[in-house]
Amino acid sequence: MNGNYWSATVPARQPQPLAGELAADVVVIGGGYTGLWTALTLVERNPLIRVVVCERDTVGFGASGRNGGFLDPSLTHGPANGLAHFPDEIDRLQRLADDNYAGMVDFFARHEIACDFEATGMLDVAVAAHQVDELRDSAQLYRRHGERAEFLDADEVAEHLRSPKAMAGLHRPDAGGVLNPARLAAELARVASAAGVAIHERTPVTGVKAARGGVVATTPAGKVHASSAVLATNAYSGQTLRRTNRHYIPVHDYILVTEPLAPDLLASLGWKRRQGVGDAGNQFHYFRLTADDRLLWGGYDAIYAYGSGVGPRFDQRPETFARLHSHLSQMFPTLRDVAIDFAWGGPIATTTRFTPVFGEALGGRLVYALGYTGLGVSATRFAARVLADRLTDPGSALLSLRYVRKAPFPFPPEPLRWAAVTLVRRALASADHHGGRRGLLLRTLDAAGIGFDS
Repeated sequence: MNGNYWSATVPARQPQPLAGELAADVVVIGGGYTGLWTALTLVERNPLIRVVVCERDTVGFGASGRNGGFLDPSLTHGPANGLAHFPDEIDRLQRLADDNYAGMVDFFARHEIACDFEATGMLDVAVAAHQVDELRDSAQLYRRHGERAEFLDADEVAEHLRSPKAMAGLHRPDAGGVLNPARLAAELARVASAAGVAIHERTPVTGVKAARGGVVATTPAGKVHASSAVLATNAYSGQTLRRTNRHYIPVHDYILVTEPLAPDLLASLGWKRRQGVGDAGNQFHYFRLTADDRLLWGGYDAIYAYGSGVGPRFDQRPETFARLHSHLSQMFPTLRDVAIDFAWGGPIATTTRFTPVFGEALGGRLVYALGYTGLGVSATRFAARVLADRLTDPGSALLSLRYVRKAPFPFPPEPLRWAAVTLVRRALASADHHGGRRGLLLRTLDAAGIGFDS
């Protein structure tokens, strides 16, 4: 098996590492979605602003280029989670999410973004009896908050997707779609470069500190002197700014991609609308079709490494790949013998409320956003707007949102962190295997508004 499928679909980058010293208005640390959207937002507001992006590897190296490519508009991980944490803001956040998604689609059209975007909507499926009523309730909640949502019984869900495990479904036809995430990152870099943003790949920032009139970001072969800095490294943020460690944990997620499906096999799935799909388990799977009709299948295991470990040694996990392949074969028996061409993993940053955290350091000269908990394809663009407002429009109404102002409940330090995550993962698995019944630990965390998710 090969590694990341998405990487194989984009031309090789031609990095231009920073050599020497530069002056800028803003230095952006990280060349993923958060960093690139922030750079674009800044130059769209002021074409004369000098923005420099420093990326340790190449653009889209982290979760931006490795995720499943689901463009779900939600900023709150769904209305139930939004109501739990932001009851007074949920309707406003829904409107902001809709506007953000519409802005992305418009951006794709204006700049001819070649990222294989398909506005397919989303489909959730029940794969256990207790999940059927949960999806029925979720459909009602979505509708109460202005989104089209249809509960599907077993016969109806089969009209969207044929699987012996699909007992019911929740169809949200307007809920975004799917795309090629690595191509999106490359296209954002293309548009940013054309707008005057200087992007330096293979340029790790080894330190950033306050200096007279701004900040200095140090790299192995140079420095960037800027008025302000944006930290946009998500699951890697603690390596640059240690204070962010308490806000998130890096959770490793894993994905398989099959060989292209033969037309008869593809037809056997009845997947005519090509929606992005997720099952309704606590330990859930997500799956979709790629532009060349491969099946992408990911999720279930959400692996935390002691000490918030990240790095290449965690990107391949044969036991997880074997488990995912077994689960894929159970969901789609006709695909049991289809070859797996690609398998990879990588860290995402998750917070205890499943929504991002915003903050600042160096006396406000550095701002950051991280912790999208699996829904960053759309939320990063909104986060970029928040970060740009912090730097250029401190009176912005967005900055008054509790969603922006209030940080989530922090994770404990090690060794309690690893122990807590391990116990919660076991409790979630137990709930899945016992009719969805949540034990004392999960009920206590629910009452406190603390969660764990991938």
